[in-house]
Amino acid sequence: MEMTLQLTIDCADPRKLVAFWSEALGYVPEPPPGGHATWREYWAALGVPEEELPAGAGDVPESIVDPAGHGPRIWFQQVPEPKAVKNRMHFDLKVGGGRDVPLEVRARRVAATVERLVAAGAGVLRTTDEPDAGQYAVLLEDPEGNEFDVV
Repeated sequence: MEMTLQLTIDCADPRKLVAFWSEALGYVPEPPPGGHATWREYWAALGVPEEELPAGAGDVPESIVDPAGHGPRIWFQQVPEPKAVKNRMHFDLKVGGGRDVPLEVRARRVAATVERLVAAGAGVLRTTDEPDAGQYAVLLEDPEGNEFDVV
């Protein structure tokens, strides 16, 4: 049996996170399958009871996919409770090129990505700038407070 991987992120506003993480990862909103106009229409065709779907669920895409087909599908699942604690898992957006790339070049690449993501709604939490250790990274949070690193 074939296995696929989906990453599910609990959130209050799937639309906001679909837009942000599409920009951050170079993903695209996942269109509904089988010619359906919306995911809600698709779920209704499968027989999902209306009472199981929150208001607005599936009216717009709530998942994103890698257009090249390599990365996992990411689903932003609307939940009623707010984020309460630090993430136990997070994304590392590796844009610097690795330790074979000079630190100054990596830092410029990281800074450019951070600037783009802040414009898209991220907040900067902390910058780690340790030239003696060959490290430059920025800890950010997405529009709902989920932390991630750009390295």
